[in-house]
Amino acid sequence: MPAILQNHYVLAVPKIADSARFFVDILGFKIVNEPPGWIFVQKDHCMIMLGECLDDIHPSKLGCHNYFAYLRVDDAAAYHEELRSKGAPGIGPISDKPWQMREFAVTSPEGYRIMIGQCL
Repeated sequence: MPAILQNHYVLAVPKIADSARFFVDILGFKIVNEPPGWIFVQKDHCMIMLGECLDDIHPSKLGCHNYFAYLRVDDAAAYHEELRSKGAPGIGPISDKPWQMREFAVTSPEGYRIMIGQCL
């Protein structure tokens, strides 16, 4: 069976420049492409394709449906500390979970929630 080599996520965002700034300045992604109406950001094996959608439902109004990604990292505590030191908005506490993950949540400026975790 073919292997999945990389994760790509597509996000509708109301202010593309603000969203890209969050992913670059806070989460450590780099801008890799800017086709009209889009900004693609990438970190390691994860790409997020940000599409500007001015008239769509604001992500903060999606309730539990505003979770969009679970990013597995090799050192959740170090990444948590890095994001906290950069003033990441909506960063939650890090904790060990019964599903054998050390994880925390971070919220983008527009309200998308991202879980970040490490296998224990």
